[in-house]
Amino acid sequence: MARLSIFPLGGALLFPRALLPLHIFEPRYRAMMSDAMARDRRIGMIQPRDADHARPALFDIGCVGRIAEFEALDDGRYNLVLEGLTRFRMVRELDVSTAFRQIEADWSEFEGDSAEPDPLGLALRADLEREARRYAEAKGYAIDWSAVERLDDEALVNGVAQVAPFDIATKQALLEAANIAQRADLVVQFLRFFRLDESDEDDGATLQ
Repeated sequence: MARLSIFPLGGALLFPRALLPLHIFEPRYRAMMSDAMARDRRIGMIQPRDADHARPALFDIGCVGRIAEFEALDDGRYNLVLEGLTRFRMVRELDVSTAFRQIEADWSEFEGDSAEPDPLGLALRADLEREARRYAEAKGYAIDWSAVERLDDEALVNGVAQVAPFDIATKQALLEAANIAQRADLVVQFLRFFRLDESDEDDGATLQ
């Protein structure tokens, strides 16, 4: 068990062994950054279940990040890059006097998160690249596909999961996937589902 300061942010996924750039401007999270830098440079990224509330309930599972890069701006804001260490399960939220929220976290069930994952099967890698291309074309995104093809499996899976504009619940399912292969399979399914769903909505709007 460990005490962990948390940054509840919907749609911003941090995965173990991945990087997440952040721009910090709210006073409570500026205070959290100062506190983290004075201690162990760790914060927990976790998604809110309902981003519309001032103090939303949280999902059970998040990811601990270490501040790998840090830039303090003149106006008090921060630019930083988090390096994902391990996922954690929230045991309980702590009653604290700080403006930022803190929890008791347990990451014992995620001991394998720091290890390099097994490579994807060739068919799954091909499915992932194909669905990513189809989704990007449907959304009108300009992508350097030659650079994408050079990414290793882990970077590709986590990169697509991070940048795809999925809803919070979908993003949470990707975070909670047991391994990279399961996450890749989910990404393929979600890319296909959202592409087809949005296409159906466009067709319906045209016919009305």
